[in-house]
Amino acid sequence: MSEAPAIQADGLSRRFGDVLAVDDLTLTVPRRCIYGFLGPNGSGKSTTIRMLCGLLMPSAGSARVLGLPVPDEAEGLRRRVGYMTQRFSLYEDLSIRENLAFLARIFGLGRREIDQRLRRQMDRFELSSMARRTAGSLSGGQKQRLALAAATLHEPELLFLDEPTSAVDPESRRRFWEHLFELVDEGATVLVSTHFMDEAERCHRLAILDQGRLVADGRPDDLMRDVPAAVVEVECAEPQRARRLLLEDRAVLHIAQLGMRLHALLQPEVDGPEQRLAGRLRDAGIDAGTRLIRASLEDVFVMATTPDGRGGAAP
Repeated sequence: MSEAPAIQADGLSRRFGDVLAVDDLTLTVPRRCIYGFLGPNGSGKSTTIRMLCGLLMPSAGSARVLGLPVPDEAEGLRRRVGYMTQRFSLYEDLSIRENLAFLARIFGLGRREIDQRLRRQMDRFELSSMARRTAGSLSGGQKQRLALAAATLHEPELLFLDEPTSAVDPESRRRFWEHLFELVDEGATVLVSTHFMDEAERCHRLAILDQGRLVADGRPDDLMRDVPAAVVEVECAEPQRARRLLLEDRAVLHIAQLGMRLHALLQPEVDGPEQRLAGRLRDAGIDAGTRLIRASLEDVFVMATTPDGRGGAAP
């Protein structure tokens, strides 16, 4: 018998007055993986996480988390899940150790177990040398490590992370993701929302949300392989002029500039897309090199979240 998924949501929706924040969301999150939510602000990521945590009542649909219906069994889930919000939510006037000890008591841990867990968490997240410092005096990266230590103090089966790295430096983000993979290796499931493409590509599976709707779902490699567009890289000395010219071609769906290079998406049925773009530029007196390349996750995002894939098509 196959193991039940960590999360199963069916037709999940949430309204705030006239605003439909989450629209008929159906998804399955397997156990022991990092499942990502990628989407712009206002796409429904945080609202979905709050419903799955049992903190917010859905307007329609249903969800089961670790086999329990939410929000009906939210109390039964409390000790089995961890939740790390976008904003730092621990007590800034308490020390690192005091914050962790307070949460350990909330979770009903005994004194001996509290001491063991605190030592383990502070060692694991590199907080031992600053255990007496108040949380309010920590840097962004240090606060992030403390928040993750707090969210995993009770060894949850499922961890919800709502844009946890939005205010930290690249090195802190890299180390944070190393911790997440360690947790998955130990048997945990992680659902993390992000707006960073490089983070989304690290996930085992990825859901792209837009205006409250699920518009793509799958492994990042599969999503990039199956993107419904031909991707051409253009390198030339006049990228802005080239971009304006190429956007006149109705086969071109989107163009982004990366330094002196252009990254162009074309309708997939176009024959010889790289020759087509090179010819248009040559006819305009622009010397350019063109080549077909593999789609990026940003290409997937553009195609999934813009009408007809033409996001950014206006010069």
